[in-house]
Amino acid sequence: MIDACSLEKKRLLTLQEALDSITTQTARVTDTETLPLTEALGRVLAVPLFSPINLPYDRNAAMDGYAYSSAENALTLTLAGTSWAGKPFVGQLQPGECVRIFTGAVVPPECDSVIMQEHVTVEGLFIHFPADAPPLQNVREAGEDIKQGEQLCQAGKKLSAYDLGLLAAAGIENASVLRKVRIAIISTGDELTELGQTLSSGNIYDSNRYTLNNLLSDPAFSVKDLGIIPDDPEHLEKCIRLAAENFDVIITSGGASVGDADFVKDILARCGTVSFWKLAIKPGKPLAFGNIGRCQFFGLPGNPVAVAVTYEQLVAPALRKLSGAKELKRLRLHATATSPLKKSPGRQEFLRGIFSQDEEGELRVTSAGRQGSHILSSLSRSNCFIVLPAESRGAQIGDTVIIEPFDLLF
Repeated sequence: MIDACSLEKKRLLTLQEALDSITTQTARVTDTETLPLTEALGRVLAVPLFSPINLPYDRNAAMDGYAYSSAENALTLTLAGTSWAGKPFVGQLQPGECVRIFTGAVVPPECDSVIMQEHVTVEGLFIHFPADAPPLQNVREAGEDIKQGEQLCQAGKKLSAYDLGLLAAAGIENASVLRKVRIAIISTGDELTELGQTLSSGNIYDSNRYTLNNLLSDPAFSVKDLGIIPDDPEHLEKCIRLAAENFDVIITSGGASVGDADFVKDILARCGTVSFWKLAIKPGKPLAFGNIGRCQFFGLPGNPVAVAVTYEQLVAPALRKLSGAKELKRLRLHATATSPLKKSPGRQEFLRGIFSQDEEGELRVTSAGRQGSHILSSLSRSNCFIVLPAESRGAQIGDTVIIEPFDLLF
């Protein structure tokens, strides 16, 4: 079997070369907006945030028990009062005294230890300590987590629920975030039919916009679905020119190949610049990338699996950089193949796979089924890409291969 790559007169770009070209031409958005924490989930922090207070704010108890000074030699101390969470002990502790204390309550300044309530015996106001009570335990120091003035989150951090919890703990109400990346998506082709319409012979329902819309469902993105545009080059060019004036990124699917009705590359060349076209990957060879003014353009293939592969490998990294988010890479792991994997040398290939972990913790992966670039069912069943290098001739059962689990970045 001969790979189509070998029939090309000009060497095709590798995936890494294409990615380097894209990221070099991508600059992050700079406009910002200030949002309350309730609206900041998933947004990209524009400036670093520093804590105005110590976390914890006070020295406090990590357990319910009794606060005391470890300098005391007596095994029995007198109860002087109680320190509640939100209602600290009032007064000054005298030698020979201790305080009943609850988790999170302020530890009196005279105390350096908290003993768990299960470890003492109580007789009225007399608290009997065991002879081997460990000192300097169960006290959370002020600033033990974050000191006043210390950085909480760095610029470029995509704010998670845990980040927002940390900011709230420090008393920060609002965050300055980068504006959303404005993205337009378009499907091209006379054969495409909208959902809800009757399908006629020779036509297919448009699935690519639904895939892309959901892949782009990110709080840092603002996505506009411009629908299906038929194979009319004048109409398509008009729509692309107009979109380039209003969006940061245009993503089309279909029309990027070499057929008589594939106009995308030529339109991009007339409207802007074509940085590259055709890649040494499978699926996803006919991908056009370029710029129309300040708008980046991705002309993805029409086959649905090729759309998924090129989006994950090329578009997603560009969008992360454009959004200002910290650069992340897709996690790659080694797994043992449990089914034969067919491939011809020539292009780096992304097969759909299903990986699992055995009882010993070893990763195993099997093919998700037929690997044609139009086979959506195997993509739906899969939970990873099996990445086979360009020079690979496939893999046999028992071979070690590289997998990329979906949705895992580091």
